[in-house]
Amino acid sequence: MSSQTAKKVIIIGATSGIGKEMALQYVQKGYIAGITGRRTKLLDEMKERFPAQIFTSCFDVRTDNNIEYLKTLINEMNGVDIFIYNAGYGEPGITLNPEIEKKVYEINVKGFVDLTAYMFNYFMQQNHGHIAATSSIASVKGLSSAPAYSASKAFMSNYMEGLYMKVRRLKANIYITDIQPGFVKTKTVSNPRFWAAPPKKAAAQIIAAIEAKKWRVYITKRWRLIAWLMKYVPSWIYHKIA
Repeated sequence: MSSQTAKKVIIIGATSGIGKEMALQYVQKGYIAGITGRRTKLLDEMKERFPAQIFTSCFDVRTDNNIEYLKTLINEMNGVDIFIYNAGYGEPGITLNPEIEKKVYEINVKGFVDLTAYMFNYFMQQNHGHIAATSSIASVKGLSSAPAYSASKAFMSNYMEGLYMKVRRLKANIYITDIQPGFVKTKTVSNPRFWAAPPKKAAAQIIAAIEAKKWRVYITKRWRLIAWLMKYVPSWIYHKIA
């Protein structure tokens, strides 16, 4: 597949974990991939491995000119077919740290809305496209250890559902996928967690869901059961354990 006919994907937040693994797997499928993050070195390492298929843009999604960075990346790639917002932040704690709460909001809500809303209108004008976003199983209920995180993920998930209904009403040729992972094994998580998926497996399931044009997917699939339990467990029980 030539660079002129290859499909193109942009992944916001692709320097590590699921985002990096998705980029690698998309490249292996023959895609042109635009990847973003805040660490230039990690972006450059990916570019060096796949110079003909990887485009990079180093920026923080919290910046006021985040859309300008995105526009430049799209221009360098000469278009885009799939947009994945995978940037996210959360830090649990016993006390409530206002700086952490603000950072969670800026990345998981403000940056997400800025870039996703721009891409929605871009795809409307283009008359095709696919938007996916990594929310979380934490979107189902509030968390005492990370109230801003669970609230921000609920915002993301509800926003994506709203976009899904909007494209159906507009009869637009745009697809929406809300990604809700459970635990994923990363270098920053040292304590063992049940049902924690390796990034490679999580990325493969996400890509498969996008290819199948699913509007919501749980990663891994067994987390659908946990989402159901969290949703329907009586509040008096949930408030004692969460």
